Amino acid sequence: MAVDGQYVGYTFYRVDPAWRRLPVEDRAAHKDAFAEAVEHFAPRLDHLRCYSLAGTRPDADFFLWKITDRYGELGELAAALNATPLAGWLSTPYSYLATTRASHYTSARRPRKVVPQGSPHLVVYPFVKVRPWYALPEDDRRRAMDEHIRIGREEFPGIKNHTTYSFGIDDQEFMTAFECDEPADFMHLMLRLRDSEASRYTERDTPIFVGTLVEVRAALDELDGASARVEL
Repeated sequence: MAVDGQYVGYTFYRVDPAWRRLPVEDRAAHKDAFAEAVEHFAPRLDHLRCYSLAGTRPDADFFLWKITDRYGELGELAAALNATPLAGWLSTPYSYLATTRASHYTSARRPRKVVPQGSPHLVVYPFVKVRPWYALPEDDRRRAMDEHIRIGREEFPGIKNHTTYSFGIDDQEFMTAFECDEPADFMHLMLRLRDSEASRYTERDTPIFVGTLVEVRAALDELDGASARVEL
């Protein structure tokens, strides 16, 4: 059943290093089957995008950003990927689920659609506020968030924010995702936001992942260096 909004999932994968010792032909077949499953599901979801983490974190190699109005599609995609040979060599160190809803701090009355703008990089992290934040008067929270939103929109207009909500359906309260042209640009935004009033009420905003937008086949070729291999 579809909802008035979207489910947003982030699933992170890490390949077992032993997989790289398999014959090239076996690895190629594994990658093809996994990529074909992703490509088969892409038209069924609102958006299904792949991001490489190669060279940035030791605990994950790539992740899928999944956006759909039907919760069941997330499980169907997972089952299809689990049926591929590569799945036996992949672990999922992180997986996050969130939904869209109308912001409490804007005039919007309907959930905002998450529409990726296609920037080269996506910065993703789970976010939790300290409980005293929710005890503040509504006007105080709105004032703090107005400042928070203004800094992002006016001082860093090239960074696109996709905030979604996880209350009751995952361990974090929010999932935050920011599309940007350069990771350093996002660093400057986060440093600037440290000065904001709302920042005082942050309990946790880690782990942080900086993904590079790629086709799924390119991400898989990075797992064994196929994209960098030079034929002699």
